[in-house]
Amino acid sequence: MVNTAVKYDIEVIRDEARQLVRKGLVNPNQPIYALCQYIPGREWVCVEVELERNEFLLRDHIIDLLGSEEWSED
Repeated sequence: MVNTAVKYDIEVIRDEARQLVRKGLVNPNQPIYALCQYIPGREWVCVEVELERNEFLLRDHIIDLLGSEEWSED
């Protein structure tokens, strides 16, 4: 059986969060946990592990995950 699970490294998570913010689906000031609505449950566990490895907490803000990017809405 082939493993078709998506590999979530920190850059993939950041890209996903960036897209959700740009689409207006999440706010950069929301906690990172808000992203779980848009990532399948079976894959969310992998996201949590990767966030923890990179010293992010689910209660941290999405903007912390994205870093010091410039936002046109600021």
